[in-house]
Amino acid sequence: MVNTDFQKLPPSVLVVDDEPDFGAYVGLVAQYLGYSVELLSNPKDFQSNYQKHRPDVIVLDVVMPELTGLQLVEWLVDQKNEARVVLVTGYNPHFAEAAKVFAHAKGRFPVEVLTKPMGIQELSAAISGDRALEKASLA
Repeated sequence: MVNTDFQKLPPSVLVVDDEPDFGAYVGLVAQYLGYSVELLSNPKDFQSNYQKHRPDVIVLDVVMPELTGLQLVEWLVDQKNEARVVLVTGYNPHFAEAAKVFAHAKGRFPVEVLTKPMGIQELSAAISGDRALEKASLA
């Protein structure tokens, strides 16, 4: 007899940020939302982890040493990524907006842009893709 009672795996988030404290913050919020989380502080580890895990959501810092979030977005376009991408930056958000426009122009995947620091509701809404969460917190 074949067991057809499979457990559905939780959705997953891959977080890439060279600031471990911020990565841990994103990870805690994502876990609270029911996501499994993989944290990376080195952007060079992203590509192999992406191939291995194929996450549902990717949270990328824009400014990191060696590889930027923008370079990783370009790589994701080449990989035909389907995961939602959340770009976070503590610097000029126009760089992240450029990556958002690029990804949308290629018609590949949704990109959200958040500026550090951000609140829990804003981050939760970006990870879950549910902007109603953010609007409800503002009411």
